[in-house]
Amino acid sequence: MLVFGLMGYAFKKLKYPMAPLVLALVLGDMAETSFRQSMLISKGSLDIFVSTPLAGTITCLALMMLLWPALGFFKKLSRG
Repeated sequence: MLVFGLMGYAFKKLKYPMAPLVLALVLGDMAETSFRQSMLISKGSLDIFVSTPLAGTITCLALMMLLWPALGFFKKLSRG
């Protein structure tokens, strides 16, 4: 409960909408299964996520979308 409480507090502070959280809970199992399959295919190497231009682009975009709100929050803190 404490972990989920801290996550909820962080989401409120970073102004994350709740819809992506619900979507992540619904699609999380499928994503985990696909990640395991990728790791089995690549024999444990994470290079499979950046080995082709398309995979690298998608991985970079996903990381940018994940970190974008946190960067805005830290920029806001540094100003004020």
